[in-house]
Amino acid sequence: MGKNLKITINGATVEVAKGASILEAAGQAGVIIPTLCYHKDLCVSGNCRVCIVELVGQKRLSPACATPCEEGMEVLTNTLKVRNSRKHIIELLLSEHNADCTSCYKNGKCELQSLASEYKIMNQDFINLVPFHNYTIDMFSPSIIKDDSKCIRCQRCVRTCAELQGVNALTMSYKGEHAKITTFFEKAMNDVVCTNCGQCINHCPTGALVEKNYIEEVWNAIADKTKHVVVQTAPSVRVGLGEELGFDPGERVTGKMVSALKRLGFDAVMDTDFTADLTIMEEGTELLTRLKKALVDKDPNIKLPMTTSCSPGWIKFIEHMYPEYLGNLSSCKSPQQMFGALVKTYYAKARNLDPANIISVSIMPCTAKKFEANRPEMHDSGYRDVDLVLTTRELAIMIKQAGIDFLKLEDSHYDRLMGESTGAGVIFGATGGVMEAALRTAYELVTGREVPFENLNIKPVRGIEGIREATIKIENTLKEWSFLEGVELKCAIAHGLANAKIVMDEIKSGKANYHFIEFMACPGGCLGGGGQPLPTSPEIRARRAAAIYAEDAGMPLRKSHLNPEVVKIYKDFLVKPCGEMSHKLLHTKYTPRKRR
Repeated sequence: MGKNLKITINGATVEVAKGASILEAAGQAGVIIPTLCYHKDLCVSGNCRVCIVELVGQKRLSPACATPCEEGMEVLTNTLKVRNSRKHIIELLLSEHNADCTSCYKNGKCELQSLASEYKIMNQDFINLVPFHNYTIDMFSPSIIKDDSKCIRCQRCVRTCAELQGVNALTMSYKGEHAKITTFFEKAMNDVVCTNCGQCINHCPTGALVEKNYIEEVWNAIADKTKHVVVQTAPSVRVGLGEELGFDPGERVTGKMVSALKRLGFDAVMDTDFTADLTIMEEGTELLTRLKKALVDKDPNIKLPMTTSCSPGWIKFIEHMYPEYLGNLSSCKSPQQMFGALVKTYYAKARNLDPANIISVSIMPCTAKKFEANRPEMHDSGYRDVDLVLTTRELAIMIKQAGIDFLKLEDSHYDRLMGESTGAGVIFGATGGVMEAALRTAYELVTGREVPFENLNIKPVRGIEGIREATIKIENTLKEWSFLEGVELKCAIAHGLANAKIVMDEIKSGKANYHFIEFMACPGGCLGGGGQPLPTSPEIRARRAAAIYAEDAGMPLRKSHLNPEVVKIYKDFLVKPCGEMSHKLLHTKYTPRKRR
């Protein structure tokens, strides 16, 4: 590391690391500089100029986020020139912004709204100078709404799609007053390389990008007495929901969440973690079967490495970008879709209900789940498996609309039959969690012993690095698995589609050699999903991850194959993992798509 630098900010000396920006130095000194285009997840752009500061000896103001510190630099953040310039920039942004703040979905979470409030923009001097634009609202995606009238062209969404996700479904088009962010949602969504991951929503500072909202449809279903409305909740919702309802990031609110859902009027409240455990049974069996056919039968048609299929953003990404590797995908549906198929078959039969009258609702951290539920492949129950998908944010809105004081709720338990889960199901919400859960079960089934890591925490697959690797040597196998004796199971984990692209390119070039890979579309895994509470940052995602692992550590059962409700469903209905009934309801195939 290079030596530190000394600069002054508003007359106070600050020592910073070489390469630090003025914005970082100001934060270290306790000086707040407003930003709009800047985000910790993204590279520096300096587009919006809201963060301008004055440097002694220079005539032009400089963007704090994009200006590196230099030895002896004198920075002024609160001069008349700086304040007036910032105020004028905010006024210019507001002059062409559709300021329907009271009815905007992002009301209270809009960064431009917050700046306008802080700077007390009462009169807009530029509003009559800006020509009227015939803006459009793009609603063709089942997951995302894009409203150009609220876009400030900061390009956070463009950088998110390109840098964080490596997708490039968004771009800056035209110049001057005609400049706009262009998407291709208006084309057929099936042919567009948009993964519906929603990271553009998470990083948009205004209401220009929001999730498509299905709150009223859920309220209508609950109010319909002829319908039996079942709700499932994903693992990471329980460590995110509290942020919208008065808790600090990373607080676990599982019991309160269940109580709130029951008060909202759902007929049954059950846990997606149940089908996460079921996914491990199916996916683990599939992996072991592939290994047997590859190692013993020498079947050239077997595709390795096998990759996970729980993340719908990753699924659509590989359909577009690497369709030749679709055979490497696990054929397992995601836990959401497994749950939906079972609600309208197994659950309906057990509760003596007509599946035509069941409405299946899921609460997900992910906007891509809305697209996934809409896929034509997801009707194996004879009906649409999942009818409606809400994000964590949408559930928080419903709780507020119902007048529920979330902080005062007592804890409740999930309903039975499909509500029991293990710690392995819970950790699906964090990057590396699917891999860890699979290894806990697969290793024990093959060797009769627990994975040789302290307290079941398989630390090599945990962490925040974008790409991680782990190797587990399989020794002293049970007789039926003797073909795996001495095999070093090579695994990889990647989160964020830009990292997934790196791994896939290495596989394509022959540089990488793995047996099993976990891919998650979003940073941090599902806990960083496009439907989670805002704001998002690496620190917030780390706190959610810690909560996920704490929930796992406190559970009485931590391995999927020990879940009694999973044991029961195989005994009473599915018969065996990857059997005939399992394949019909819990497995699927995906389709190559154009790369537009």
